[in-house]
Amino acid sequence: MKKKPISIRNIADQLKISVTTVSFVLNGKAKEKHISEALTQKVLDYAKLINYKPNQIAQSLRTGKSKILVFMVEDISNSFFSKVARIFEDLAYEKGYKVIFCSNENDDKKSKELIELFNFRQVDGFIIVPSPGIRDTIDSLVKDNIPVVLLDRFFEDLDCNSVVVDNARASYDATLHLINNKFKNIGFVTTASSQTQMNDRLSGYEKAISEHGLKSNILQIPYNQIFKVNDYIKEFVNNHVDLDALFFATNYLTKSGLQFFKEQNSTLLNDLGIVAFDDNDMFKIYPISISCVAQPTMEMGTKIMELLLPLLQKKDVKDVKERTQKIILKTKLIIRESSLMK
Repeated sequence: MKKKPISIRNIADQLKISVTTVSFVLNGKAKEKHISEALTQKVLDYAKLINYKPNQIAQSLRTGKSKILVFMVEDISNSFFSKVARIFEDLAYEKGYKVIFCSNENDDKKSKELIELFNFRQVDGFIIVPSPGIRDTIDSLVKDNIPVVLLDRFFEDLDCNSVVVDNARASYDATLHLINNKFKNIGFVTTASSQTQMNDRLSGYEKAISEHGLKSNILQIPYNQIFKVNDYIKEFVNNHVDLDALFFATNYLTKSGLQFFKEQNSTLLNDLGIVAFDDNDMFKIYPISISCVAQPTMEMGTKIMELLLPLLQKKDVKDVKERTQKIILKTKLIIRESSLMK
């Protein structure tokens, strides 16, 4: 037979005090309600003795706070997203929040279903790497007074907090680095996407190429064809035999490219200049270490919390002064062997 959970009424009956008094003590309001230190300690000691666990659902209904946050990314197995998520989890825990992680696979249907589910479960706030078609869904959350911070990408016409990096500048600087190292036929491997982060990375590459009178060589892979990345890269390289460098717009595209080099033509790793957007631990120990644009994961996690916490602490997010902010952070170009002229 399942044992009934212990309630605050059980504690009140045992100590012969009111349920209200027990509630105030267990919710940290004893001093505010002028409950004596002796009685406060008596309640806490007894609760510990009987291993009292508060009913989280009832507590959530009473306070209107679940103390749970949702961190939704494109793919939680991606090293960039997982690092930011891990940093944020520690910061959230220090503030008394637990975090649920999920992946939307950049799919609108899945994004909307997950947001609807967690919103129904009354989580306190969302950190979202948005898929391309959920602008109205995010807008509805904000209008319903639910704290939201967008990560990595945003919607130009949406009034919502976001933390991103200066993708255009980062891509420009990485391309310029290759140019300064005497590479003249630089290919850019990216996804066919209208999202802000990918548009900006493409524009940064094109600006550097144009300013130096070079020819752009762009491979845009449809997102629904990502599983065929190796085939696309093979065709691209074979059709552009004069390429002397490749700049990959994401770390997963880089890894696919490196895999292709290893399996199909290992000399390409030695012959081509290579830069990746996003770092990866494996890039440091590859036979030829891989240069990359590193995003400031620690700073990103910290800034997300700085934006989200005031919203969580207000009854109405519209009360927060200068409520909407778009924080744009700088990246760091890490130069390794792969981008130096062979």
